[in-house]
Amino acid sequence: MRFGIYSLAGLVRNELGFDPSSGDVFVFLSKRLKQIRLLQWDRDGFAMYIKKLEQGTFEWPKGKDIPITSQQLTLLLQGVMLDSVRLRKRYQHAN
Repeated sequence: MRFGIYSLAGLVRNELGFDPSSGDVFVFLSKRLKQIRLLQWDRDGFAMYIKKLEQGTFEWPKGKDIPITSQQLTLLLQGVMLDSVRLRKRYQHAN
């Protein structure tokens, strides 16, 4: 987890095959799941958010490259286990 903004942007482009300036949020977890880094292009430059836990670990959905919603990301950052969350039914507009 020593990578900075431009190293992570390079990983997104070269290893994952995505455009880091798309506006999507890219999430990177440390091996021990104690640190998380979020990378996003914000109109005129990159923004990076880092959170390092003093105790406990982050939970990540099963699988490797799993897309998650902003709501799920918020819950993960707060330490909520997604398996135990039940969401009430809401309207979803079909695209």
